[in-house]
Amino acid sequence: MTDADSGKQILIVEDDPDVARTIEQVLGSFGFQTAWCRSGGELLRRLRSLAPDLCIVDLGLPDMDGLEAMQRLRAQTKNCGILILTGRADVSDRVMGLELGADDYVLKPFEPRELVARVRSILRRREGVGAAAASDIAEFAGWQFNPGNNALRGPDGQQHLLSTAEAELLGVFIRHPNRILQREKLMGSRDLNPTDRAIDVRISRLRRKLEPDPHSPALIKTVYGAGYLFMATVRWLPAP
Repeated sequence: MTDADSGKQILIVEDDPDVARTIEQVLGSFGFQTAWCRSGGELLRRLRSLAPDLCIVDLGLPDMDGLEAMQRLRAQTKNCGILILTGRADVSDRVMGLELGADDYVLKPFEPRELVARVRSILRRREGVGAAAASDIAEFAGWQFNPGNNALRGPDGQQHLLSTAEAELLGVFIRHPNRILQREKLMGSRDLNPTDRAIDVRISRLRRKLEPDPHSPALIKTVYGAGYLFMATVRWLPAP
C-alpha cells in the first residue's frame, strides 16, 4: 500500500462474482477502495452517487455490451479512468474500446499484480496530466492545449476536450517536440508487446483532431522503425 493508492476508488463492473471478488481482494490489499457493479445498468445508477477515480469494465456484461456501457460512462464523466477487462480473443474489441476512450485493457485470465500495475499506471498518467500548473498552456501550429484540464482550442477557436489517454499522449509530444519518440516513451510505464496497437490507436485519434488531412499528417509524423515525431514549435503561455 502507498499513500497515493490510499483512498482511490475503483468501480468494478463485472457479472462474475468470483472474478469481482478476486479483483476486490487484490486491489484492497494494495490500499484501494472498491465498489462492485454486476451490470451496465447498475454502473450508470451508481455513478449518480459515486465519483470513482477509475472503472474496470468487463466487455461481457449481462444487460448491455461492455463497449456501450463504457461509452455511456465516458459521456457521464470525463474525469474517470477506464480499464477494459475482457476474455474476448478478437483484438478488434480491444481496439474499439481504446477508440471509444478507454485508457488500457487487461485480458482474462489476468495476473493480479499486472492488474494492479495497469490501474496504478492509469492513475499516475491521469495525475500527471492534471498536475500541470495553471500557467502551462502550450501553443503550437495555431493550437492551444491546457494540460491542466485536457482542453484543446483549435485555430478556429473551437474547443475540444481530450480523453485522459489523448491528453497524456499530447503532453508527451509537446514536451519533446521535434524529437523521435519511441513507442515505449509514448506509452509511459505500460509494458508493450509486438502486437500491441494501443499507441497506434491513440496516435490515430490525435491525428483526426489535429491534422487537416489525417492520412497525410503534417504534425505527427511516423518514422518507420523508430517511432513518432511531433513536428512543431511549442511556446508556453501564461493562462489568461
